[in-house]
Amino acid sequence: MEKTGLAVLTIVGIVLVIIVLVVVGMVFYVIAGYNSLVKMDETVKTAWSQVENQLQRRNDLIPNLVNSVKGYAAHEKGIFENVAEARSKLAGAQTRGDKIKAANEVSGFLGRLLAIVENYPQLKADINFRQIMDELAGTENRIAVERMRYNETVKVFNQSIRVFPKNMIANAFGFKLAQLFEAAEGTKAVPKVDFVK
Repeated sequence: MEKTGLAVLTIVGIVLVIIVLVVVGMVFYVIAGYNSLVKMDETVKTAWSQVENQLQRRNDLIPNLVNSVKGYAAHEKGIFENVAEARSKLAGAQTRGDKIKAANEVSGFLGRLLAIVENYPQLKADINFRQIMDELAGTENRIAVERMRYNETVKVFNQSIRVFPKNMIANAFGFKLAQLFEAAEGTKAVPKVDFVK
């Protein structure tokens, strides 16, 4: 009887050790998963801030561009108002989604402004205008690079919070899918700009 009691206690002890190990393993997995999601979320935020930096740089260049064009194309008042309004929307946007929408709107109006410039060969020859255009082109390239980096980090983050079992950790701690920065319809076509005529 004593051997049977000892065997039962040994089995119960082994089962308890296994249960404790499983619980400790699960706790460590949840902690590691949470920390991993926090790091990815911060990477997404950092990538977004780089996009915002470049959008702000472009926003700061636009008044100089508009002023250069205004002297030659004063009768194109509507496009200047549209550009100013789009810049204001971008500056006042609060959410990431609103900022993406406003940035796409600015891109669309810039494309229209550059199309108007085609009608003014003297403007295209102006050294100040060309310098602004060079800076704007560089900034547009930086925006494209930062948008690509941002979208890559969003992809990794979104995949991570959607796969099992990390999706349970993400749901438990309130992690939400991040929004990609996609071009709006109509802004996917690059305006043709030809300064040599």
